[in-house]
Amino acid sequence: MSTQEKVVERLGICVGGGPAPGINGVIAAVTIEAINNGLEVVGFIEGFKYLMAKDYTKFKTLKISDVSRIHFQGGSVLRTSRSNPTKNPVHLQNCVDVLSELNVKYLVTIGGDDTAFSSMSIAKAADNKIKVCHVPKTIDNDLPLPNGIPTFGYQTAREVGTNILRNLSEDAKTAGRFFIVVAMGRNAGHLALGIGKSAGAQLTIIPEEFHGSKITFNRVCDIIESTVIKRLAKGKDHGVVVLAEGLLEHMDQEDLITMFGQENVKLDPHGHILLAELDFGKQIRDELRSRASKRGISVNFTEKNLGYELRCAPPNAYDREYTRDLGYGAVSYLLSGRSGALISFQGTSMVPMDFEDIKDPKTGKARVRMVDCDSEGFKVAVKYMIRLSAKDFNNPQKLQILAQAGKTTEEEFKKQFEYLVHSEAH
Repeated sequence: MSTQEKVVERLGICVGGGPAPGINGVIAAVTIEAINNGLEVVGFIEGFKYLMAKDYTKFKTLKISDVSRIHFQGGSVLRTSRSNPTKNPVHLQNCVDVLSELNVKYLVTIGGDDTAFSSMSIAKAADNKIKVCHVPKTIDNDLPLPNGIPTFGYQTAREVGTNILRNLSEDAKTAGRFFIVVAMGRNAGHLALGIGKSAGAQLTIIPEEFHGSKITFNRVCDIIESTVIKRLAKGKDHGVVVLAEGLLEHMDQEDLITMFGQENVKLDPHGHILLAELDFGKQIRDELRSRASKRGISVNFTEKNLGYELRCAPPNAYDREYTRDLGYGAVSYLLSGRSGALISFQGTSMVPMDFEDIKDPKTGKARVRMVDCDSEGFKVAVKYMIRLSAKDFNNPQKLQILAQAGKTTEEEFKKQFEYLVHSEAH
């Protein structure tokens, strides 16, 4: 190809990973601030996909008129992909070559931990001649920002998810059924807990509550079944249970293969199990139906996967304001001559977080922020769930009522479920 005249320095924007509400807000804010500082802005289509292929044509030159109102829109005007340039040195060098040829001196990436790692790897491969920064994005809220500071997209996803659960709760009450809702969240349970707590779900189960002990399919089903029985004991034949998708991530891979079959356990380009391809809710539903049938209990179960409905929702006011701050902060950081940080807003200030400081030494990627189960927020959430407690087993009258609701003996009820109470105490 013929090289373009290198008159105006360029800033590139690259979006990686899954969609999240607010991506367009970052694109808009970065574009406007960069142009106002004399830079030309190019947006690369579908993340690193075409850069890896050394395709010099898959980008858009962005103008202020192109982006001035896109912060109201969900999705990404630049699209996105999970293409991973770090797996192959040739692909990584291709990215550097295209960026250098197009005179991209600054690169803003928008994405999760994998995209952050890719951007830092490009900077290193370019001998830091391309200055990079990363704007952390995920509805999972699991990137290592300080406590109380969400990743953009999370607040909108939680709000939309809560409204969906509100409707499901009414449906459950009207039709007499239990909904098993699996909420997105690869590793951590922030989104599931945020939605379940806000919507008043009867039960939410997240991987963090197991404190690193083995998570098994049977144990998860026991927790749900005991909640259902406790609801029935109170004369309630309905409810909503929220499960964090990340429970699967923390199960033994052999268990997953047993549950879903080897052919269905697939990996994405970053080596993660494609959780969305595994119908966790259906497996839980079928097991609970089987258990209810064996008990002679008439209970209806319906599964619902919750995630894709949230990712491209129009951002709420919080995320529209938040992404404008982050986009401005990204450009301000790069133009100060610095490179290699995640951009965060803490309180009223833009705070760059050096990638090396938040890196997991084992994976080389950003650490995962898990739900703190010792926090008051988690303890409050549990207080408002319907779960077995020590009182249910220590009070003979309560135990008898529960056993009758489960159509079993008190001894059998204790044998199956009492370990759940002891497990939660640790």
